[in-house]
Amino acid sequence: MSILRCVAFLFLIPLFGHGQAPQEHHRVDLSNQAELPVRRLYQQLVSRPIGGIPTIERMKSLSPYLSDSLLNRITQARACGDDWFRLHPQNDIKAPLAWLEFGLFSGADDRSGPHTFQIEKAKSEEDGSIRVNVRLTEGIPPEKPWTWEVAAIVIREYGRFVINDVVFLKDKDIDTESRLSEILKRGCDGSHWVGYGNKNAKP
Repeated sequence: MSILRCVAFLFLIPLFGHGQAPQEHHRVDLSNQAELPVRRLYQQLVSRPIGGIPTIERMKSLSPYLSDSLLNRITQARACGDDWFRLHPQNDIKAPLAWLEFGLFSGADDRSGPHTFQIEKAKSEEDGSIRVNVRLTEGIPPEKPWTWEVAAIVIREYGRFVINDVVFLKDKDIDTESRLSEILKRGCDGSHWVGYGNKNAKP
């Protein structure tokens, strides 16, 4: 009887393996699909840097890779900026908009115009989103290149994968983690400028 059990067990091993392989293949396939909008967006970013809110014309080429929620936040941020300039018609001070000199998908200041990108990894999150880490590089020879990472948060919307947010990760130069969705609404109440420290401003 023990011999029969061993034979039966050996027979079942390949079946267990075949049962697991499709699941693993499915996870890999999902990761590849989730990486696609990230790859397409950052290809555009390194060829034509995006500083501040993109123009409406530029948004036409970016919008296929962004979620409705993120597109709405960008639209409201643009309207909030317009509201600030309406409130300050003299234009004699620098607008305190958090995104004004910000690389919308790469980071602030020197991080606003990366020259290359590389997708590092994709990881499924508990909320169903997929976190895609992207390594960005700045500096053209003979300059010494330097790198940093961001994480694109990808969701499925209308049957396709799109970027819903970007996380700017902590590193040796950045003390705190921040999100694009938060930066876009700083000082704003929807499409209205209310200023920093105002209790009506959305966090």
